[in-house]
Amino acid sequence: MKYTIKVNEVKKQDSNVKGFATVVFGDSFKITNIAIVQNKENGKLFVSMPRYKSNEKDENGATVFKDVCNPITSDFREELYGSILAEFERVKDQGQPDCGYAKEIEPPQFSVTVTPYEREGSNIRGLARIYFEDCFIVNNVNILQGKEKVFVSMPSYRTKQKDENGRDIYQDICYPVTKDFRAKLYGEIEKAYEEAKEKQRQEAGGIQQKADAVKNTDKNKTSGAETLPFR
Repeated sequence: MKYTIKVNEVKKQDSNVKGFATVVFGDSFKITNIAIVQNKENGKLFVSMPRYKSNEKDENGATVFKDVCNPITSDFREELYGSILAEFERVKDQGQPDCGYAKEIEPPQFSVTVTPYEREGSNIRGLARIYFEDCFIVNNVNILQGKEKVFVSMPSYRTKQKDENGRDIYQDICYPVTKDFRAKLYGEIEKAYEEAKEKQRQEAGGIQQKADAVKNTDKNKTSGAETLPFR
């Protein structure tokens, strides 16, 4: 995977969050809000990917938080997290550079999976996942119903800011950087959604046909049965 890393140090002494990193895959897809955290027990630094609050509870009844995006192979996890921590130490020692750590920039290869999903009272029509070069995943990509067609909504978080109408402002956690890559990525997600919907329709039609066939068979058996006199 080709990427660049930029790190900003957090100066607050009483916080165990020591910095934040931004990673850009191939100058095309950006991931923000990657925290660099210090373990309170041993003082070691570790990387914490952006997370969201799920509806699940652990065995103690506490809310379970899950990664919005993360490496899915041990090799890439070790490489990426190691590069982020190394860049953090370099920035701490030498200050912020004009550009961050870079590794052979070129557009990343990707694939997508989509699950159609509808709930009464919601405009969510599907949930998508993006896989970058089979080593990094982005979860919680929503497909929403607009006025005329569906559109893609990337994972986001609520900021402390308000718009001119007093509504909360949300900021994307990860998103395409360039217009061309956005069109390519969103186009693939929307195409996968339509294909998944069509597959659902075909499967539903097949189930209905089987049910109708069974119903007709039972009906024919009943109508063709010999009527026996009562004794």
